[in-house]
Order: sequence, then structure tokens, then C-alpha cells
Amino acid sequence: MLAAATLFVFTSAGLASAHVTIGPNATAKGGSDVELTFRVPDEEEAANTTKLEVVFPTDHPITGVLPEPTPGWTVAVTNTTLPKPITTDDGTVTQVVSELTWTGGALPPGQYQGFHVMLGKLPDDTNQLVFKAVQTYSDGDVVRWIDLAQPGQPAPDHPAPVLVLTGSGSGSGSGSQASNTSAGTPSVTASASTASPSSSDTTARTLAGVGIGAGVAGLTVGALGWSRARRKSSGSTPTD
Repeated sequence: MLAAATLFVFTSAGLASAHVTIGPNATAKGGSDVELTFRVPDEEEAANTTKLEVVFPTDHPITGVLPEPTPGWTVAVTNTTLPKPITTDDGTVTQVVSELTWTGGALPPGQYQGFHVMLGKLPDDTNQLVFKAVQTYSDGDVVRWIDLAQPGQPAPDHPAPVLVLTGSGSGSGSGSQASNTSAGTPSVTASASTASPSSSDTTARTLAGVGIGAGVAGLTVGALGWSRARRKSSGSTPTD
């Protein structure tokens, strides 16, 4: 009985601390075709989650947002016109997605649902993207996941999902790898170049001679074996 009560306390505490989050929570600036998942927990005791609204940033717009179909849910896409068009390799973009709204489903208490989207092109002029979310329950309760963490302040009770944008890292990573590779190469090259041409030639001739001798010996043994086998076979054959 005590164990069951303890389990209930831990489970309730886990539900109370759950938030709407995104995964991954960090990716490279300017990345393309990034799959993002909004993970939504149901923290009510007896009410289902029936609606999720996610606001996309337009101050640092994302070009190309494609929601993945979620079984049992319908998604509505809201677009907004940019004050300043964006020029891309595919042309000029004048409108971007500003909000996605999922309805029609029923997420039961104690469970969570992942809502997946594909982001076409991330901005490279900011260090983070904030996706404010609003969760609606079947009993009418509304939870707004819109607060931002402030330096020196406790974590907010209803934090907004944040995607951290970092440098691609390809330049520093490849540079480090190239540095390590070039550092290890000279010793290998020096070792290979220490052998003189005459030494290499003598070694090659010696190995060739050994190989030929071994081949002749192999042929001789093979011939003797074949001859013995033939004599044995002839001696054991019945005569008329």
C-alpha cells in the first residue's frame, strides 16, 4: 500500500513538472529540412487535450513549414505576409507560416503526443527561435506556454518551447580534423622515405627469389604427391 502511494506521488510530481517541449532543442543556424517535434503532455487528472496552437516567429521567419499528418488530428495553417520579402535559391518569399493549430484529437491524461513539422530553411541571424504554444483541455482549461526564462530569475512555470541555433561547426570541426591528420602524416611519410632505392631494390629481389623458390618447391611436392597417388591407385586396381 505504501509502495503504491509512493508511486502515485512520484507519478503526480512527474506530470506536474512536464512542459510542452521541442526536439531537437538545438540545431545549426541556416539549416535546411530540419524535422521538429512538439511534445505535448496531458497534465490534467480527468480532461483530454483537444487543441494545440503553436505560434511561429515572424521576426526571424522560417521559409517552408510542412506539418506531418497526425492520426486523429487536423492541422490548420495560418500564413502571414512579410514586411520585407526574403530572397532564396527558389525565388522570393513573401509569406511564411505564422501559426499551426491542431484540433479534433483527444490526448488522454498521463500521456503525451508528438506533433511533427518539417522546417525548410532556418534563419542564420539569431541565436534562438521561440515557439509560443497554447494548450486547450476538454474541460475548458487553457495553459499558455509563452513565458521566457530571464537571467537571474527562477525558471518560469509555463516556459515557451525554444529552439537554440548554433554555429554549424563544420568549419572548426573540419579544421581540427585536418590539423590532426596533417600532424600525423609527416611521421608516416618520413618513415616511408628513409629506405634507399638500392635497399628497396635488393629487398624486392630477395622476396622475388624466395617466392620463386617456394613456387618451385610447391610444384615438386605436388608432382611427387600426384605420382605416388597414381601408383597407389594403379596397384590397388583389380586385374582380370
